[in-house]
Order: sequence, then C-alpha cells, then structure tokens
Amino acid sequence: MVEYGERRALQREVFLGFWKVHILHHAAERPVVGQWMLRELRRHGYEVSPGTIYPLLARMERRGWLRCQADPRGGPRARKRYRLTEKGQQVLTALREQVEELYREVVLGEGDDAQTDP
Repeated sequence: MVEYGERRALQREVFLGFWKVHILHHAAERPVVGQWMLRELRRHGYEVSPGTIYPLLARMERRGWLRCQADPRGGPRARKRYRLTEKGQQVLTALREQVEELYREVVLGEGDDAQTDP
C-alpha cells in the first residue's frame, strides 16, 4: 500500500491525467455535472475533492475540451452541465489510442522486445 504522502504526490503527478480521461469519456456519453463526476471518480477509488474537480472542469472548459451550460435561473451557484466539444472528442480519440498502447505494453507485456540497452 502506498503511504499517504506518496499517494498525494501520485494523485498530482499521475492520477490527475486519469481523471481528465474519465471526464472526457463520460462527457462523450452524456452531459456531466461536477457532483456526479466527483462520485464517479471516488467509485473508482480516487480521492478527489470538490476543490479539485471544479477547477479541473473549468480548466478543461478553457482549453475548449468541454462546453459548460448553467441553469440561467440558478444564479452564480447554478448547476453546470459539461458536454464534450469537437476539440474534446479529438483529444479523447488521441487519449484512447495512447491508453490502449500503454495497456498493451504495461499490462499485457507486448512490445517489450523493442527495448534497447542504454
């Protein structure tokens, strides 16, 4: 088991990218809201807080990967739904290819014979 301090570093260095893949994947299926995405990531064992997920969604929107639609009657704290944009779909397609290649190498052990001595 990874100790707490190392787990926090792991979250920032690696898991943050996994979270983005999850968000893009689910936003491709249907609009997502922050609270649902928070529960979904926790269901997968990630330790995510609202203070992380909401800025992450906003950053992904600024990059043009997601489009946010807020309930106009809800005021400043209105529920926001995030949909995948065309640019987000392109990013997701590229990520799926990379994840598949990584899975084949890291999990299945395929392609290790291409390694050369340093």
